[in-house]
Amino acid sequence: MVAVKAGDVEGALRRPDPRIGVFLFYGPDMGLINERARAVAERSVDDATDPFQMIRIDGDDIAADPGRLADEAGTMGLFGGKRAIWVKATSRNIAPAVDAVLKGELQDTVIVIEGGDLQKSSPLRTLCERSQKALALPCYADEARNLGAVVDEALKAGGFSIQRDARTVLIASLGGDRLATRGELNKLMLYAHGQREITLADVDAIMSDVSSLAMDAVIDAAFAGEGTDLETGSRRLAAEGVNASVLLGAALRHALMLLTARLSVEEGRSIPAVMETMRSLHFRRKPLVERHLQRWTGDSLKNAISLLQTNLLQTRRMADLGDTIAAKTLLDIARTARR
Repeated sequence: MVAVKAGDVEGALRRPDPRIGVFLFYGPDMGLINERARAVAERSVDDATDPFQMIRIDGDDIAADPGRLADEAGTMGLFGGKRAIWVKATSRNIAPAVDAVLKGELQDTVIVIEGGDLQKSSPLRTLCERSQKALALPCYADEARNLGAVVDEALKAGGFSIQRDARTVLIASLGGDRLATRGELNKLMLYAHGQREITLADVDAIMSDVSSLAMDAVIDAAFAGEGTDLETGSRRLAAEGVNASVLLGAALRHALMLLTARLSVEEGRSIPAVMETMRSLHFRRKPLVERHLQRWTGDSLKNAISLLQTNLLQTRRMADLGDTIAAKTLLDIARTARR
């Protein structure tokens, strides 16, 4: 069987080859893996709540007893009918058990495997990609086009329409994991209960964490060398009781992220290309982070990381001086950024 590309998965699932008895879902998006595996398993049986039709097995159990999967696959249902075996694979190798099943005949039984983020050389992935009776289906983080379809489908099912600008902002705020996306959409629809159209105000209310945004604004000001915004934002956070070590910890994570990105730039990648890989970054921060990458070098970021690590420890040792230490540290970073 030819390996299925990520963009062809939905089509392959809509029109599966009747010879296919094993569906392996793998990739970094665990939420999407679970969503697709559940859909295939549930549509393969008449009653997904019937434990005689829907059999769930842990991967560790199969690895410990490789013959169990073949036994389950060859068992006839108590009252006949179709059966689905839903397997959650672990780090242990279950390829020998799946190989034994593929060498036999599957009658009225579908095996669905959540394989996790498998490497190309993984025995299980290789086995399913080469078999005429299996499909190996990659599950990667949603792109904007796919997210748009997910958003439209979910809101339509909930009885909602959405304003165009609100949809644009919503899609830009989502991504990375299908399960997390579903959760955010459910929160949004619950918030908008009683109205028919979702507005930009609704999206901002649900998708924005005000305290987190205020902290991001302070960090962005420091790494951009904007002293006035930094001072105003730092005073606001201190007045709101934001812990100094939490603030410096967030600044340290930002510096580490910037260092990884900046090293890619110094290896020859363009800044726009590197920015495309930062899927977890809030869309409103992207122009600011792009400026950070233009302003900082790999060496200067390593110095900033060392400074942050040292002073983060100091805020924990001298908690009563935490706000002062944090303010001075971020001011030093702003001065470096201006240079």
